[in-house]
Parts: sequence; structure tokens; C-alpha cells
Amino acid sequence: MGWAAAFSALLCICCGEPPAVRHSSMRDELLRRAQADQEVRRAGIEWMNKFGRDAAGRNDLGKESLAAQKQVMARIKAVDEKNTTWLKATVREHGWPTISMIGRDAAHSAWLLVQHADADPGFQRRCLDLMMRLPNEEVLRNKFPYLIDRVLLAEGRKQRYGTQFTNRDGKWVPRPLENEAGVDRRRAEFGLPPLAEYVEQLESMYGKAAPK
Repeated sequence: MGWAAAFSALLCICCGEPPAVRHSSMRDELLRRAQADQEVRRAGIEWMNKFGRDAAGRNDLGKESLAAQKQVMARIKAVDEKNTTWLKATVREHGWPTISMIGRDAAHSAWLLVQHADADPGFQRRCLDLMMRLPNEEVLRNKFPYLIDRVLLAEGRKQRYGTQFTNRDGKWVPRPLENEAGVDRRRAEFGLPPLAEYVEQLESMYGKAAPK
């Protein structure tokens, strides 16, 4: 798991009035696990804020910062492993959790957990296939591009929607991307902003990429 991938998909989990759902216990567990996912990733952002945005790529860090980085990454790995194990068992028993089963906020949480299941790309592909076979009203279609790109890259192919980025020469640039000229049109089909605006969002959240 790369440093950039570890902190992708930070989101705000809102806990309003619970909707009427068929699987309230699954909903509660998804929200709890997504909260744990976000907490460890926020700890990573705090580490970067303390030691510098470029700290993850530097070789001159002191023992304190290296130990802190190792601890953060270990926590992220542990949370992701536990969440993936639980989600695999849940999907095996119930299929992909739909909006009518768990509500929109927990459906968001389910997507977040599979998005961060990078250690098991085969499981990510299986979940993506399950999601794409469901009716539009049962899934969060605007999240498809993020998982599609993740799966394609894990399979050694080019991403389609430009959701996955890396640091190159001090800039955030998309990882290998098919037909870059048509990416904004493809993004618009899912309600995503143009690629240039997405880069601005990345810079606002994570800061400008540091030169290597």
C-alpha cells in the first residue's frame, strides 16, 4: 500500500436520523468501521502536517518521525485488514450491501471499505462486479469511477476516470490514464468535476505535491 493510496477517500461521515433499513445491525457496523478507517487516515494527515507534506518521500527524517510514520502505517494496515475480513464475510452472506438494506450513509461506508481493500484486488473486482449489476437506486453510482480505476490499475491496466494520482516533479498527476482527451466527458457521466478541478481539490486537501 502506497502512502498516497493510504490517505485516499477521506470523507465526512454524518450521523443524522437513522433511515428505515432492513439490516440495522449491518448499517451500524459499517458506520463504526468507516469511522475507524477515517480516524487512522486523519492521523496520517496529522503526521504530514507535523513533519512536512513531502516527509513521506524523504530519506533524511529523524528517528522520531520515522517511528511515527511506521506506527501510522501499521495502524492503517491493521484497520484495513480487519475491515476487509469483515466485509468479505458480509458480502459472502448477504451480497453487496444495498441502499435499501443499510441506507445511503452506510452504503457510502461500504464503498469506502472496499476502496481501501487494496491488499485483496480480487475482492475489489468481485465487489465492483456485484455493484454494477444492481439497480441504480440501490447503489451510489457516483462512487463507481473510484473503484473502477482502483481495480483497473491493480489489474495492470490504465485507469478510466483519473481518480488515482501520484506525485511527479512536484505536481499531482493521474496514474496511467486511457484516452486522456476524453476523461472529462467520462467523469461528467458520473457527476464528477473536470480533472483540473479535481487536482485543485487534491491540493486543497493534501497540499501541493512535493518535488522528489
